[in-house]
Amino acid sequence: MQNPSQETLNNWNKNPKYWKLGLFYYNKEDQRLLVDKPNPNYGTTFNFAHKKSYLFLLLIFSFFGFIVYMVTRNQ
Repeated sequence: MQNPSQETLNNWNKNPKYWKLGLFYYNKEDQRLLVDKPNPNYGTTFNFAHKKSYLFLLLIFSFFGFIVYMVTRNQ
């Protein structure tokens, strides 16, 4: 589905079947990588049905792992 309407995006965002454990968004129809959480005060999350989300998580964990390694290697 290309360029879904704002109404469709809102329905996807509020539908609990796309939220696993209330925290993880998983919707194969939605092509967005980053998705706003239902409560706008909580920011955004990854769409875990999107293949690139796992790559981004791997990069983030690798970066912080490298930082921890560099800080603790001389101690």
